[in-house]
Amino acid sequence: MVFGVGLSIGTINTVCSTASDRVGKYPPGRRRGWTPDTWRTTLTFDSSGTARVGRIPKHGRVITEFADLTQLGAPTARVGHRALTAADLVATVAYSVIEEVLGKAPAAGAAITVTYPAGYSEDRVTDLRTALDGVGLGQATLLAEPVAAAIWLAAEHGPLTPGLLLVYDLGGSGLDVTLVRVGAGASSNPIVGEPLHSIEYGGRAFGSLLAQQLKRKGAAAARISDADASELRTRHVRKSLELVYKCLRIADVTMADVDRVLVVGGAARPHEVTEVLEAELARPVIVASDPERTIAEGAAISARDALLAEDAATHRHSGFSLFRRRMARVAAI
Repeated sequence: MVFGVGLSIGTINTVCSTASDRVGKYPPGRRRGWTPDTWRTTLTFDSSGTARVGRIPKHGRVITEFADLTQLGAPTARVGHRALTAADLVATVAYSVIEEVLGKAPAAGAAITVTYPAGYSEDRVTDLRTALDGVGLGQATLLAEPVAAAIWLAAEHGPLTPGLLLVYDLGGSGLDVTLVRVGAGASSNPIVGEPLHSIEYGGRAFGSLLAQQLKRKGAAAARISDADASELRTRHVRKSLELVYKCLRIADVTMADVDRVLVVGGAARPHEVTEVLEAELARPVIVASDPERTIAEGAAISARDALLAEDAATHRHSGFSLFRRRMARVAAI
């Protein structure tokens, strides 16, 4: 069985997904009823130095806010005699989740893809690559998040006609907007222009807006009505289009050049997000039933398909070698 595991490690949540070449199959060591899960992106270490992901203990230190390698003063940790950088912490999350998903250390027949923000510089990607190698995940492939999202789209709604895809990733900690070339003829690096990121939008930013709105209403207001919250979210998403149009200008294209919009991210669940984008951008908008899982699912599909392609190439080579040996025997006769 060929098995792909995809990881999306965000500032707030870590999402894992799996993809198999056989319907109804589960990861090695897992029984029916097991499903991939979502973890809080937190780390704790016990006295032996063993890492635990997703726990927020009542007592003791919990490490958070380390997943974005571009932030200044990113959290670090010292475990025993080891000093761990933010990249090391991300790699530790990846290894711990993979070990939990597979029930053991990564084994033959399982391919792994770990995603990262498209805005990372080459140095940040190298840091992450080195950290993954250091925890024993040297075989894991690194893939930009919007590219993984496009792979999910091709698997779920493909085959895609050649064109431009706008990936609108609205997460808990911010918004990422990226143009990706899809369909036949797309290059190995399909990102067009410059990926943009902003912390002014997303789950946390919207939570701050709600808090400000409640403060303006005064002490007598116990909560914000659903109608007011919906209106506020609509304005919030509409304002985020400034980042979309900036991304288009940098790539020297317009929305007329974009074929479709793919919405991903945990903060993209509310219906106002899709409704605003459809109305303002006048392009087909696609969103999964659980948009927080889209990137991880695309990464898992990518891992599985890469392993299937590798196996197919090996079989072709083996078949050709066998053919040559048979022909050599015939010639000798």
